[in-house]
Amino acid sequence: MRLDVEAALVDGGLVTGDVDVTDGRIAAVGLAGGGRGIAVPGFVDLHVHGFGGVDFATADASGYGRAADALLETGVTAFQPTFVTAPVDELAASLREVPPGLRLGCHLEGPFLAPGRLGMHPAEARRDPDVAVAERLLDAGPVAHVTLAPELDGALDVIRLLGGRGVTAACGHTDATAAQAHAAFDRGATHVTHLFNAMRPFAHRDPGIAGAALARDDVTVELILDGNHIADDAARVAWRAAADRVVLVTDGMAAAGFGDGDWHMGAVDVTVRDGVVRRRDGVLAGSVLTIPDAIRALLRLGVSFAQAVDAATRVPARAARRDDLGVLKPGVRADIVVLDGDIEVTRVLVDGVERF
Repeated sequence: MRLDVEAALVDGGLVTGDVDVTDGRIAAVGLAGGGRGIAVPGFVDLHVHGFGGVDFATADASGYGRAADALLETGVTAFQPTFVTAPVDELAASLREVPPGLRLGCHLEGPFLAPGRLGMHPAEARRDPDVAVAERLLDAGPVAHVTLAPELDGALDVIRLLGGRGVTAACGHTDATAAQAHAAFDRGATHVTHLFNAMRPFAHRDPGIAGAALARDDVTVELILDGNHIADDAARVAWRAAADRVVLVTDGMAAAGFGDGDWHMGAVDVTVRDGVVRRRDGVLAGSVLTIPDAIRALLRLGVSFAQAVDAATRVPARAARRDDLGVLKPGVRADIVVLDGDIEVTRVLVDGVERF
């Protein structure tokens, strides 16, 4: 099947010509002929709490299906359902509802978070890192990614456990100093959740975890470019320090794709007004951002098209240790998004099958 596109994004560069898909995989790129639009890899979102009216914390199999279909319309072909902090029994129950075959597994954002950096997470469900609790959660469902505060007692032991189980250890909701952050990275943590948000602020004598992460070459960092979580200049600084390590995420929730109103994230009641999600006390609580919106925001900061798309495809896939996702080249699975105009999604293929 020829896609009838004018170009494709391959290994970080635009290749003029059409793309051929055969038996669910990309057979060839740069073919003569073609039409319009640019083929790029399917988008990968490592941090999304819900979408299209569905909250993953309370979703059943049909809810996952509805959310996945809605995400496909935004070009997301692989995602990590992300659960906010909750009692361990509730988290385990949520994990047991995850349907089989989920491509990237799940992201537990908590419960091992710093009490002073909880953001929207409920304080009553927070707990200090505990290997036994972590093992119980890992055994309850397909956990692939865990956010924790590395400065807490027991955190380094949990990071070691996660690494041994092939789970990404991410640092976030943390008051870690730079030294404590480096200790976690040296132990095996490889990722930072929503850089600058819910963490010790960067200062010239106390750079904290943000400074430590930006200074290293082996740590990927998330940015939520919704116009609320991070100022443009802070995003530019992060990009200039870590251009090939920035992961665009949505931190999206159920209202994404629906609009303003009263919603919830797990057990937390939130309100969406003018596209901004807040807990009832005014604390920011996720977003209604989409990945195409995030790419557009990065483009407005002066980043090239290829680099911006890379931050939503190859880099998050690398952070998830999945070299079979987020790429478009001969031989790999045909998860493809066709973009036209201002990052408008016109077609989406998953394993070579047109889904949108």
